[in-house]
This record gives sequence, C-alpha cells and structure tokens, in this order.
Amino acid sequence: MEPATVLIISLAAVTIAIAGFAIYTSFGPPSQELRDPFEEHED
Repeated sequence: MEPATVLIISLAAVTIAIAGFAIYTSFGPPSQELRDPFEEHED
C-alpha cells in the first residue's frame, strides 16, 4: 500500500473511533453520570 493510503485510512479510523466514543458517552450507560448545570440552577 502507498503511504498516503495508509495515512488516510488511519485518520479515518481515528475519527470514527472518537465519534463513536462521544456518542457512547452521550447516550450510553455513562450518560447517567452526567449532570445538567442548567437544570440544577433553575429559579
């Protein structure tokens, strides 16, 4: 494989991994531990 192809595939894999982790953190089981500061300080 050419070095440019390996670089593009690597960057795409890292980008997809970060996006997947962000979605998992936002909507998966870890989201139960997140707090909403706006909801805590309602008047």
